This record gives sequence, C-alpha cells and structure tokens, in this order.
Amino acid sequence: MAGSWGCPHEIDDRCTKINNLPCNPGMKGCELAGRFRFVDESKNERYWEKKAREQAAAEGSKK
Repeated sequence: MAGSWGCPHEIDDRCTKINNLPCNPGMKGCELAGRFRFVDESKNERYWEKKAREQAAAEGSKK
C-alpha cells in the first residue's frame, strides 16, 4: 500500500502560496521549509538553523 501527500497550495504544479511559482518542495516560503530534511542539502539550511536554536535554548536552560 502506498501513501501520498498533497500540498493544499499546489494547483497544476504551481504554488499558490508563493506567487504561482513552479512547486518546489522546500523552497523559501514553502510550508515544508525548515520543518523537514530534504535530500537536496541546499534546502536544509533553515532546518539546521532551527535545530541549532533549539540546542542553544536547551543548553541555556541547563545553566
């Protein structure tokens, strides 16, 4: 059994959230950016920034 996910902002391979640009999951402004890791490391910058902030906050609360 296969599963799939459909973005509510994607209509006819265009992102209605980001000026009707071609849908490119993880691009700047995408709902997925910073929430998930992608195979393409260029899309993971926001993810790693978020993780670094979380780690810094956790270390700060230990003091």
